[in-house]
Amino acid sequence: MSGAGDGGGIAVLGAGAWGTALAIHAARAGTPVLLWARSVEFGAKLASERVNERYLPGVELPAEVRVTWDLRQAAGSDTVLVVVPSHGFRAVVRWFLEARASLGDVAPLPERVTLVSGAKGIESDHRGHFRRMSDVCAEEAASAAVEIDFATISGPSFAAELAAELPTACVVASEEAEVAERLQAQLSCGALRLYTSTDVVGVEIGAAAKNVIAIAAGVLDGLGYGSNTRAALITRGLHEMMRLGLACGGRPATFAGLGGLGDLVLTCTGGLSRNRNTGIELGRGRTLEEIETGRAGVAEGVRNSLALLELATDRQVELPITEQMVEILYRGKKPAAAIRDLMGRELKVESAL
Repeated sequence: MSGAGDGGGIAVLGAGAWGTALAIHAARAGTPVLLWARSVEFGAKLASERVNERYLPGVELPAEVRVTWDLRQAAGSDTVLVVVPSHGFRAVVRWFLEARASLGDVAPLPERVTLVSGAKGIESDHRGHFRRMSDVCAEEAASAAVEIDFATISGPSFAAELAAELPTACVVASEEAEVAERLQAQLSCGALRLYTSTDVVGVEIGAAAKNVIAIAAGVLDGLGYGSNTRAALITRGLHEMMRLGLACGGRPATFAGLGGLGDLVLTCTGGLSRNRNTGIELGRGRTLEEIETGRAGVAEGVRNSLALLELATDRQVELPITEQMVEILYRGKKPAAAIRDLMGRELKVESAL
């Protein structure tokens, strides 16, 4: 396995379900992988038992996956997948770059590092500053004086299904086409097929926005509504995602692809979706605090609903579904009342964005 001194290989920062699944897949693709866990205790348990029972039970880590809780061990990797929730993303990137810098001249390091985001969210400091994960990486790299390439991986992908080697297709986006193509060649094999894109903005906005729509879809299921309602919600949710994405500089075709419609359909209908399951419980009358107590994993749409609504306000974009989810999640609005308000909105032309 590549360590700080010999370079190469892939490091995956984040031992949640998706990070573990990507580490397992990369190892199956024949690449040595370092999987970093934030908690020493959890990392030691994972290294010893070789199964992530908390986030991805029943799937054994291949021998090519080495587990660590010391970020310095990842410093020699030239490709680093950062697979943590968006609200903790900046801290992990900063810790990694600091760990890399701390090695100084002790070990030869790659001149450039490719940071690949596996997060699906928007950072907001609630002072009108919004950052996609690409922005976060650029800012932290500039502060640390490290040359980086950036890419993001997104699409309809449940971790458990990829780990079980069920066919999965995603998109890898980078502003530099050759970076996306290199990652595509490196990670596409077996159960995972990657398509490339240069629309980083569109892919990142789609990834964040679809989680909020998935909560709404779960609310409908929790209320006992039918297929008509779900289909309408997904369709109008796609409009909402595209409206915000275009306002931020994304391209329309992106939202018809794996990082848009594909991911939206999966999270709105799949039984493994944490965001949809959060919505189901809300629709059944449980509070957000009750739902989140003791649950492993994070429903990204909960936090990102606020950031996305603030971003939409800043860009003067209307997000009626997201607005109602914020009302339910944070302001005590009853789910049935939110649906009634959505149905009672001013009538419009369908194609209007």
